[in-house]
Amino acid sequence: MTSKTILFIGGTGTISSACVARAVSRGASVTVLNRGHSRTRPLPEGVEELQADIRDASSVDAALGSREFDVVTEFLAFTPEHVAADVARFAGRTGQYVFISSASAYQTPPERIPVTESTPLRNPFWKYSQDKIACEDLLVREYRENAFPATIVRPSHTYDRTSIPTSGHWTDIARMRAGKPVVVHGDGTSLWTITHNTDFAVAFDGLLGRPEAVGDSFHITGDHAPTWNQIYTWLGEAAGVEAKLAHVASDTIARIAPDLGPGLIGDKAHSMVFDNSKVKALVPEFATTVPFSRGAEQIIEWYDAHPEQQRFDPDLDAAFERMLATIPA
Repeated sequence: MTSKTILFIGGTGTISSACVARAVSRGASVTVLNRGHSRTRPLPEGVEELQADIRDASSVDAALGSREFDVVTEFLAFTPEHVAADVARFAGRTGQYVFISSASAYQTPPERIPVTESTPLRNPFWKYSQDKIACEDLLVREYRENAFPATIVRPSHTYDRTSIPTSGHWTDIARMRAGKPVVVHGDGTSLWTITHNTDFAVAFDGLLGRPEAVGDSFHITGDHAPTWNQIYTWLGEAAGVEAKLAHVASDTIARIAPDLGPGLIGDKAHSMVFDNSKVKALVPEFATTVPFSRGAEQIIEWYDAHPEQQRFDPDLDAAFERMLATIPA
């Protein structure tokens, strides 16, 4: 039996790197198309690398020629225009086109949890999510009208050892180690589904080349939904300190640090718990094997080994101080 040929558009990001590694380990013939080799997440041996700017049609055409693939996975499309270009390029040249959407496309805030694939798609707060919804609409139409073999995958918060999930990233860790309070949105008790990229990759790989997945949508989110208080506390423990948590209303955070607003009000401020039974029906081996208590240890270990990646943001640090000043004495 010949192995699947899979094209990854992207391939070195937080999610896609783990999916590439999983596909290679499962015997697939993997080609990666992106702008260049990543030093942070090097590709496994045996992966074919093609360099092109996915936004430059001529460079993509030059890199791919007329090649066909069993599966094309798209990790770098964020607008309907990006997806439309893919549809024009890959129609008739692949048996499955897998689009990475986002679980933030679901109704925000959700009227009911757990969220299922039938939960409405509506996020009035975040343009990123609105654009992903528009991409999905285009693909659904192309499947219905032209049999374009699309599969839609919606990750929630997926991380690896390089990804600090808090609003302040390394600035939060530096504040913890300096004995300063870290700002946590709301009262910190909202539930947040957080998924290690190696767990995500198991479910993702299980959908590739599956006729049952074509024309359908799946979220891949894991079953681990700690509170934000737990997330910050585990990071502090991994960093060797006891985190001092200061709770600030999400609206206040967004007002003082507008760059944080869309992703907070449009996503992280709300409890998000998912029913993964749909993807598990096709990929029963999918499970949460890395809880964030362990993931936090991996993150801090990696950053301590890579001090050049410890990027402290003095402007954000000052904004956190202004947020703290709003808390009644």
